[in-house]
Amino acid sequence: MSTPLRIAAAQSASVAGDLERNVQTHLAFVRMAAYERVQVLVFPELSLTGYEPHLLADHVLAPDHPALAPLCQAARDHAMTLVVGAPAPAAQAPAPGAGPTLPAIGAWVLGPEGSVGLYRKRHLHASEASFASAGTEDAAVQLLAGEPVGVAVCADLTHPEHAQAARDAGAALYVASALVSERGYGPESAQLQGYARQLDMAVLLANYSGRSGGYASAGRSAFWAPGGRCVAAAPGDAPCMVWAARGDSGWTGGVVELQAWTAA
Repeated sequence: MSTPLRIAAAQSASVAGDLERNVQTHLAFVRMAAYERVQVLVFPELSLTGYEPHLLADHVLAPDHPALAPLCQAARDHAMTLVVGAPAPAAQAPAPGAGPTLPAIGAWVLGPEGSVGLYRKRHLHASEASFASAGTEDAAVQLLAGEPVGVAVCADLTHPEHAQAARDAGAALYVASALVSERGYGPESAQLQGYARQLDMAVLLANYSGRSGGYASAGRSAFWAPGGRCVAAAPGDAPCMVWAARGDSGWTGGVVELQAWTAA
């Protein structure tokens, strides 16, 4: 008998630097996910600020930051774990006499019991190195809804050793928050599907809707079951939620468009 599990990727859009407006977008997705009985909801990279590396230093969050409060409350209210993207303090304090340390690109994990966890992006793109510092954890695996989950942020997924480290640490599910363009989607989605097939773990991609930071997202957030079968994928970059559910007969899934849901 398989333990029931319902997870989802929020294919959401973000307004550059507008935390208040982006929080409201997140809450709309949480309500939609709650209606679908989702237990773990994953948002794209830097979803609370938009993928705007030059704005990282202006929006570094702490666990008690006001922007996280309504999301923490929503996680409690709906018994749901949320993985949201926002800048975070660096993993290491600056050396004595050194200048300030660059912030990290964080995936904040908000638990239904009120916990606030943090994973820092381990592998940076070259274009991010002047704005962000890399995390120090090769694998961040934690129990979310009772499932051992490895968290990845964008460029992490292009490093096979990152997925392997998550699997070695016990991950049965690998979730990637990202901004993947049309150019990068083919090879990167193939890598994710390869992890599902080769490492025998479920894989979820939460990609952006629309543009952010000068990049046009390919959308097409997706879920692959262990073994590599694509269970559900968004057809394009419109705002939507890609969900997957595990039951006794295996994995099933689907896509719910945000506009159609809010109009219902």
